[in-house]
Amino acid sequence: MTASLLARTCAALLLACSATAGAQPPTETAGGLVADTVHALQGRLTFYARRLAGRPTASGERFDPEKMTMAHETLPFGTLVRVTNLRNLRSVVVRVNDRGAWSTDRIGDVSTAAARELGMLGHGVVRAELQVLSAGESMAPLR
Repeated sequence: MTASLLARTCAALLLACSATAGAQPPTETAGGLVADTVHALQGRLTFYARRLAGRPTASGERFDPEKMTMAHETLPFGTLVRVTNLRNLRSVVVRVNDRGAWSTDRIGDVSTAAARELGMLGHGVVRAELQVLSAGESMAPLR
């Protein structure tokens, strides 16, 4: 399966799972990635402890608290996601490189750098919105 076909398949699956009414079809960007600015999920978001720096993530990459990354339970590795803190409306774009959050009431975990930009370091847990911007390149096995 080519990367382009895989990206389109991921975007179609994400659209099918979206609860947003009046969803628009995904559009292809210049880089061949599929942008799906309709798929959004709201819920509670946390961030990684700095003490996890250097440990391997589920993608095999080492966790770097200063990179803009996140853990998500199902999105493919490499997926770009806009994360918005609903308390202060600050947002960042992060790349999925790990699996989690493992608590049933959480939608993901972000790196320390992303948490800092989101203004959530003093809160620990915030209500946030995740918006998929591009499908990941690899469909790594889910844990």
